[in-house]
Amino acid sequence: MRVAPADAIPEAPGRLEDWLEAGHHGGMEWMEERRAQRADPRQLWGEVRSVVMLGMNYAGEGDPLAMLDHPDKATISLYARRRDYHDVIKGKLKSVAGLLAARGGADVKVFVDTAPVMEKPLAQAAGLGWQGKHTVLVSREHGSWLLLGAIYTTAELPADAPEQDHCGSCRRCLDICPTDAFPAPYKLDARRCIAYLTIEHQGHIDAVLRPGIGNRVFGCDDCLAVCPWNKFAAAAQETRMALKGELDGLDLAALAALDDAGFRALFAGTPVKRTGRDRFLRNVLIAIGNSGRAELAQSALPHLHDPSPLVRAMAVWALGRLAPAQVMALASAVLPGESDPQVRAEWLALTSGKEDAA
Repeated sequence: MRVAPADAIPEAPGRLEDWLEAGHHGGMEWMEERRAQRADPRQLWGEVRSVVMLGMNYAGEGDPLAMLDHPDKATISLYARRRDYHDVIKGKLKSVAGLLAARGGADVKVFVDTAPVMEKPLAQAAGLGWQGKHTVLVSREHGSWLLLGAIYTTAELPADAPEQDHCGSCRRCLDICPTDAFPAPYKLDARRCIAYLTIEHQGHIDAVLRPGIGNRVFGCDDCLAVCPWNKFAAAAQETRMALKGELDGLDLAALAALDDAGFRALFAGTPVKRTGRDRFLRNVLIAIGNSGRAELAQSALPHLHDPSPLVRAMAVWALGRLAPAQVMALASAVLPGESDPQVRAEWLALTSGKEDAA
């Protein structure tokens, strides 16, 4: 836990504006709507004088990318294989905030992804780490595995020294990205980022980007996992984030069979649940299409008639990759009754032999 003054990130407004103007935020309109408050803590709360930043380690044991070598299994981002961190971090922040209020009479506000707060620049200003070339916070003690939360307070607290950049000439995080989401070091184009596409993006995923997603059904850890600073990270010890079962490595066929109730039950209490069943099934069907396993075509087949256009479209795409003759034989029966333009586009791209034009 470290402290930064409220005016510690004067460069943030300009950087945020450049990022937004480039359209790199994709469909995250909330990044635009309160940009002034996001870039300057004093715009969000005029009385704030200090920002207390908390970083919680979530490093795991073993290789977080191990399931990428098993295309019939699902890969879920490491942080989402645990219980939702928001409640755990908020509880810790409230404890510290309560002490500040009780001992010094200061007013406090606690934030964990609930308000326009630029946690990573503030964490760097407070000395928790630095924003690496992948734009994620890197710590010399915990590598790229830190979850962040913030306390805004009216107290004038002694500030910690900001952390310096220690990336040097390393570019492993940039080079490993499967979808080329980094137009330059320290710049992320969310529109090409697998984490954004599989979690935040609400619509259809561009056909050009789907092969790069592989079997990543929720998030992407590639750029985090290759960071050399991870060698100093010990496995997380926060028991309140532990799950009874293992979420990584679930069978894609089993995930494809989930209805809404089954999805909610399986992912109850985890970040995955917030995406909803339809977007998650969209991701699962992309993974099935990327698997190269013809036997998984039967898991996609029932979804040609799914109520969700997101799911139907990706069922067409997956079947086109795994069982093109089978799905082509169904086109004349299914396509005339399809009213959604995006799903029709997937069918037409398949029947015209131009999948990548969907």
